Amino acid sequence: MKQSLSAYSELIKTEAKQLGFMFCGIAKAEFLEEEAPRLEQWLKKSMHGEMQYMENHFDKRLDPRLLVDGAKSVISLGLNYYSDHKQVDPLAPKLSKYAYGSDYHRVIKDKLKQLLQIINEKIGEVGGRAFVDSAPVLDRAWAKKSGLGWIGKNSNLISKQVGSFFFLAELIVDLELEYDIEPTADHCGTCTRCIDACPTDAIVGPYVVDGSKCISYLTIELKNEIPAVFKGKMDNWMFGCDICQDVCPWNRFSVLHNEPAFDPHPELLGLNRDDLQEITEDVFQKVFKNSAVKRTKFSGLKRNVDFLKS
Repeated sequence: MKQSLSAYSELIKTEAKQLGFMFCGIAKAEFLEEEAPRLEQWLKKSMHGEMQYMENHFDKRLDPRLLVDGAKSVISLGLNYYSDHKQVDPLAPKLSKYAYGSDYHRVIKDKLKQLLQIINEKIGEVGGRAFVDSAPVLDRAWAKKSGLGWIGKNSNLISKQVGSFFFLAELIVDLELEYDIEPTADHCGTCTRCIDACPTDAIVGPYVVDGSKCISYLTIELKNEIPAVFKGKMDNWMFGCDICQDVCPWNRFSVLHNEPAFDPHPELLGLNRDDLQEITEDVFQKVFKNSAVKRTKFSGLKRNVDFLKS
């Protein structure tokens, strides 16, 4: 049986690579004891801002067996999105690299469905669910547990080999597998570049991010007006923010993604400051048609751009 568990795990990792995933790790589906007190404290301090959904399903966030009947394994996957493309106008309002191309939710969900189908074809009938930011799953905790990297001082998962510009996703299945039990050591050391560089002081201490101060939260998750206290502190970001990753020394090892769906819309990077400040709904719908930027809607993006210029 041990041999088959190992063979199943290797098969899954091989197929994941074939589908374009940068890496794949597997952990036993169990209660996340270490994360429970951290999550409780983070919520108590209201560091989730208006993200009320973070308060829901507390138990499910910590135990995947409550999400999938008979869950035995959490398969964590990483998909690279690093790009060296730049917006042509250096004065144009900025958007995070992850939003250059098609919405990652759709791209990754399709790959996860394919992987689950392959598992069923090659191993047998396996029950499971795919997760891409779509349910209460602590993806960084599971990725760390399966040896894909360590959680850095900016709270992102960091890989010694490729940095941190990748998406995380999971397949939670009712199949027992061989687990990756070697956690990656923390290689942040005494470095505080991410903490020092954050213009809104959102990284309130090593490994703790106050989400309610994070530029990504302010430009995407926040539905109300951006508080005036952040005026002049947004570093010209209109959607998301890459600062704490851009300054991370480990991202010198980032490699360019090879996922065509993440290539930028032909017109996107050419939009200059005036184009974005005067953007119309028609242009928004055209340029961001399949983009994650649709999440903030035209009104949200307009609010962000107006906040930067006023």
